[in-house]
Amino acid sequence: MIQGKNINFPVILDGGLSNVLESMGCDLDHKLWSARLIKSNPEAIVKAHLTYLEAGATCITTSGYQASFDGFIELGASKKQAIQLLLDSVSLAVKARKQFLSSQAPNRSIYIAASLGPYGAYLANGAEYTGDYGVSATHLIRFHKERLHVLEASKADFLAFETIPSLLEAEVLSELLLSSVKPSWVSFSCKDGSHLNDGHKIHDAAKILADHPTVFAIGVNCTAPKYINKIIDILKIEAPDKRIIVYPNSGEVYHAKSKSWIGVADPVLFRKMAEEWLENGADIIGGCCRIGPEHILKIKDLK
Repeated sequence: MIQGKNINFPVILDGGLSNVLESMGCDLDHKLWSARLIKSNPEAIVKAHLTYLEAGATCITTSGYQASFDGFIELGASKKQAIQLLLDSVSLAVKARKQFLSSQAPNRSIYIAASLGPYGAYLANGAEYTGDYGVSATHLIRFHKERLHVLEASKADFLAFETIPSLLEAEVLSELLLSSVKPSWVSFSCKDGSHLNDGHKIHDAAKILADHPTVFAIGVNCTAPKYINKIIDILKIEAPDKRIIVYPNSGEVYHAKSKSWIGVADPVLFRKMAEEWLENGADIIGGCCRIGPEHILKIKDLK
């Protein structure tokens, strides 16, 4: 288990992978989002990982968030090719880590988390922000079980189930992960300081995983920074034996008509907030959408 590993906390996560890829000119207007580049432009993904490592991240998450067998197959891949593409998402992160350690920081501990997005990410219709999937638990089990089985055989240090917006999905993951051979974290997506995006209380979601034998950390991502401290307080009460992971988005608001983000996340302010989260009990800190290398650079020396 990860609890027995010699990990130096706090762990500094990366930020949004898409931020860096888009700044490099990559077109992510696609159902598979960043995962599309696993095949079409793998070196861009390696470069993006390196950007975060150079900024100070000690854990990078893979490009598999929106990857799924169904998604790859719908776009013409065979099942065998889809499996390989999912494994490649980890291999690209391993390649970036190897390059970074060999050229810049040979003695640094760098961890790789295999990103697994919620069912809503596969739908690519914004359902991860509502948790309204319209499918059964059996359907969710099949969706997650296949990816879990493949990534358990990868070189990732642990699994990262991200942006989970639904209590039902949390229950499904809790059951599936009982037989997992890799440690994992589960991070929820919340609409405020007390509720998942589907309206259920985060108290209840935390209770489901509080004593889980293979989930070493629980927390929140893709959630506005202003809610993080309240969520940390809840997690400390409901799951006191788990590490707490927080990697919020920038809190900016996206306006669909203008296709632009209103508001700017100041890296200096992000640093101040991260210090508060750490003091309040967070063990693993990073960023999600619209949080970039400049933000991670500001928090790389948190202690």
